[in-house]
Amino acid sequence: MSWGWTSNPEPARSEAREQGVPVEDIEREVGRVQAGLAASGYIADEDLSTTLLLAEMLQRPLLLEGDAGVGKTSIAKALSDAYDCPLIRLQCYEGLDVNTAVYEWNYQRQLLAVKLMETGPGGDARAREAEIFSPEFLLPRPLLRAIQEPEPCVLLIDEIDRADEEFEAFLLEVLSDFQISIPELGTIPAQSIPRVILTSNGTRDLSDALRRRCLYFFVDFPSFEKECAIVRAKVPGIDERLIDQIVAFVQGLRKLELKKPPGVAETLDWAAALTGLSVSVLSDQPEVVLRTLGCLLKTREDRGQVTREVASRLAAGAR
Repeated sequence: MSWGWTSNPEPARSEAREQGVPVEDIEREVGRVQAGLAASGYIADEDLSTTLLLAEMLQRPLLLEGDAGVGKTSIAKALSDAYDCPLIRLQCYEGLDVNTAVYEWNYQRQLLAVKLMETGPGGDARAREAEIFSPEFLLPRPLLRAIQEPEPCVLLIDEIDRADEEFEAFLLEVLSDFQISIPELGTIPAQSIPRVILTSNGTRDLSDALRRRCLYFFVDFPSFEKECAIVRAKVPGIDERLIDQIVAFVQGLRKLELKKPPGVAETLDWAAALTGLSVSVLSDQPEVVLRTLGCLLKTREDRGQVTREVASRLAAGAR
């Protein structure tokens, strides 16, 4: 039996709810989650894999919280690839409203239809209004698109902490019932329950109601061994001697009081840049290290803090 990592998990979900699952089966399924993510290019530990498995079993949204750059969005992308299903992304920002997130009417087509009706034979006004506000003129946005998918998709609600509290409250209602009410059409139920991933960088506190609705996992910066494995998997042709040096240097930077510590994406960019420049030992080419720090440091203050002496010390310690 495989109830955690299947292309059609619905029957297995019901079975998992109705009966207990032996520990060895859980461990086997967690391993399959890890293998599926690894095949999609994401290195996941057992804790994250277990949480993803539980979110699938319980059909619950998963809230991923952590600093920018730790790979939260990449988890959703890897899930989409592993399940071979669409990834629908809602990027949150201040002022996000229903028209952008859920649906809006195609006003241009509606106006054109009204013009055509005016030149045609008369008819009942209510019938005309019903024709104008029909699904034909509806433009589905990410939330509506996700529940209209015939098979479960991955719905990524990215950086929910950047949205207003009012939108967060609306989102909670959608995630609770997986249906959307449109005044002109009525209630539209979900054709499938999407696999929902929410991410937060912690720029504001999320409501207790939203946190209770979701499973939770804090995504931290990877360990030395894990980040080395990520670089090895993501940067083809990189010198093995260079991997440890790059990761040690970057993790040394993260210990400094930087405004924006480099994330995993910055590590990969720098690894690709150094590989392209044929660097094999960081301490042997200090000028190249200094000139390429723009791959890692993204503010003027951080760049000014990493002086030649600091960079040389980190490079020497990375040997």
